[in-house]
Amino acid sequence: MNQEKVALVTGANKGIGRETARRLAELGMTVLVGARDRERGESAVRSLCATSADVHLVLLDVADEASAARAAADVAQRFGRLDVLVNNAAIAIGSGPPSEQSVAAMRELFATNLFGTVAVTQAFLPLLEKAAAARIVNVSTSLGSLQLSADPDAPVARESALFGYAASKAAINAFTVRLANELRAKNVKVNSACPGFVATDLNQHRGPRTVEQGAEIIVRLATLPDDGPTAGFFNDAGAVPW
Repeated sequence: MNQEKVALVTGANKGIGRETARRLAELGMTVLVGARDRERGESAVRSLCATSADVHLVLLDVADEASAARAAADVAQRFGRLDVLVNNAAIAIGSGPPSEQSVAAMRELFATNLFGTVAVTQAFLPLLEKAAAARIVNVSTSLGSLQLSADPDAPVARESALFGYAASKAAINAFTVRLANELRAKNVKVNSACPGFVATDLNQHRGPRTVEQGAEIIVRLATLPDDGPTAGFFNDAGAVPW
């Protein structure tokens, strides 16, 4: 097992999560594939182990606080540390504009996308705070940018049918900023990543970007140097407006 860095990627059995896991393993990290389904998780681990042997499954349902607590205890027992946490797991259901968005769907969206991310981060924070230079990356989207959404000429402003998903990601961005501020005096950097419109199961593979392109900014933020930013929101081109 590589003792230099240990990284956990949630929702890593497919899509951007799996590509992020592959890239981090390629960099020499011990990579933990967070997945709620054992069979799918084991399949992803087998695939990733074809090129990087130090990849392991961690059973984790981010929408279940007890599962997050068990996963943190599992990682503490098996690996004793965590240097990188990539909060990637998310869902996109019940699309609709603000006037029609299903409240029930929004509750489910927030349960996974926001509350799940908060619960997982809280569960693993004691391990992260012990690391020499921990990094937390919350996977977000430009749809969660209030500044872009307020600009009628911006493409994001015209995506009103994805209100619930966008709102959950705007909340993720708020969590990023507040947590980063809380941890400024410690050795933990917290940033949001915007991978762009990537072709994944989340959007029925309609996105024009590849998972390789989408993972690029996530990996960059997961491997920031000591003088790197915190409390930021970034895509490939640089800072994204909040």
